[in-house]
Amino acid sequence: MSTTEPLRREVPAPPVRIVHLGLGNFHRAHQAWYTAHASDADGWGIAAFTGRRPDAAERLNRQDGLYTLLVRGADGDHPEVVPSLSRAYAATDHAQFLDLLRRSEVAVVTLTVTEAAYLLGPDGGLDAERPEVRADVEALRVDPTAPVTTVPGRLVAGLAARRAAGAGPVTVLSCDNLAHNGRVTGSVVTALAELVDPDLADWIHGDVEFASSMVDRITPATTDEVVTTVEELTGRHDEAPVPTEPFSEWVVAGRFPAGRPDWESAGVVFVDDVTVHEQRKLWLLNGSHSLLAYAGALLGHRTIADAVADPRCRGWVETFWDEACRHLPIPAADLTRYREALLDRYANPGVRHLLAQIAAGGSLKLPLRIVPALRAERAAGRLPEGCATAVAAWIRHLRGEGTPVDDPAADRAVAAATSPDPVRAVLDLLHPGLGEDAELVGFVSSRLQEPARSGR
Repeated sequence: MSTTEPLRREVPAPPVRIVHLGLGNFHRAHQAWYTAHASDADGWGIAAFTGRRPDAAERLNRQDGLYTLLVRGADGDHPEVVPSLSRAYAATDHAQFLDLLRRSEVAVVTLTVTEAAYLLGPDGGLDAERPEVRADVEALRVDPTAPVTTVPGRLVAGLAARRAAGAGPVTVLSCDNLAHNGRVTGSVVTALAELVDPDLADWIHGDVEFASSMVDRITPATTDEVVTTVEELTGRHDEAPVPTEPFSEWVVAGRFPAGRPDWESAGVVFVDDVTVHEQRKLWLLNGSHSLLAYAGALLGHRTIADAVADPRCRGWVETFWDEACRHLPIPAADLTRYREALLDRYANPGVRHLLAQIAAGGSLKLPLRIVPALRAERAAGRLPEGCATAVAAWIRHLRGEGTPVDDPAADRAVAAATSPDPVRAVLDLLHPGLGEDAELVGFVSSRLQEPARSGR
């Protein structure tokens, strides 16, 4: 048992004015860090709710919401205690969530809940036929304070409580890797609200802003080594440290009628439209991450740094980037600098970003990260080798090669990948009708054994 002192606050926590859903490492390395660095940080505390497991909240509350951010750079590890998290709660503490939304001083609700939590259907809107959505709708029709299980349901319940309390306008700010994430959030929330109470949906249209953002900071999972390193560097025992890289970026578009922190002073960029920033990050960073997660794992690699050091993987990434960059409305020199910076970030030996962590949820990630460039290349009459390699490697992943399958649509995805016509079935799963492109099907099929032909 450690003989070092635990983290404890020496001054009161800042007052809660932000509520966050999805308390995980990324939120604590990103939004919470930016809030702590704002010029008015002492007036903006965060109350954060966990995802599926309550233990993160328990660990953080034992140390007054404090945690150490371990920034791992080429020049070594740099620990920093982040004080912006005022209180952590389990996701099941629904009554507390409603109570917070009833407070007029709460001005912003932020989200890092992963792509799966938005419960999108094939048309890109809320999948209202999902059993969990239907259950939430029925529960909220009977009692607007009833416990619910989905993220759209929780937001609708919280906004209903805010409306009933007369607490005024609020901004919901998505920080997930979804194109037009604010628009998507507004769409699923208002769609569920329409099913529950059309009057509530009208109030949401008038009093709730749905802001969009592009977020970027590579943040691996916490390991025992991270806990030990923090203790050695600080002399304090931290149950919930977070490792991350030095680089960080946050671009936001939207209105904040109830106020927000002075995030600009911490480096946040505010724009009228985040679309081009989203595309650059989703296609180049996230897309290459997915490519490395599947193809790199087939070659026996475990981390991004290991995979990108392999000339074969590096070549696939560069090819994919060439394809994607043809369709990004950004000056070529800027894209070249961004690509060079990504390679430096990937090679950072202090950030052990596991391929298995990135590989999870491919059925949701590839349509956003790989398919847009693939379709754009096909529309231009080209067969995209990098995109095809990513799809082929994902098919092999679904067949049990490389990292274990962890996907909300695992049954459907694995069935497609093991069907008699797997490439056609998987392409149709990624984008309806894509499997009708016989030339593309043949090209992806030709890439299925590429890692095996390249070595190992």
